[in-house]
Amino acid sequence: MLRKIVDYKKLDHTVAAKLIESYPHGYGDGDIIIFKNSKGESIEAVEVKTEEIVYMVRISKSLSNFIANFDEIIEKELETSASINLEDVEETE
Repeated sequence: MLRKIVDYKKLDHTVAAKLIESYPHGYGDGDIIIFKNSKGESIEAVEVKTEEIVYMVRISKSLSNFIANFDEIIEKELETSASINLEDVEETE
């Protein structure tokens, strides 16, 4: 199975939703995986599995905020997307 190291900001909506589903109340010490990357740097991450890929989502202070505020973030993105789409529609009479 393919493994990818990724920052949560680069997750698509499907994987981000899977992250929230996996850690609905945040993650704890037991959820954190520590490993070294190809440069020998220590990386702390949480694991999110899909059918084809195991994502190692890097832990940062903002990841905790993202998990806590996921519903609000998605709602804002949907509102922005909807307003952009409405602006693209031409008026006809």
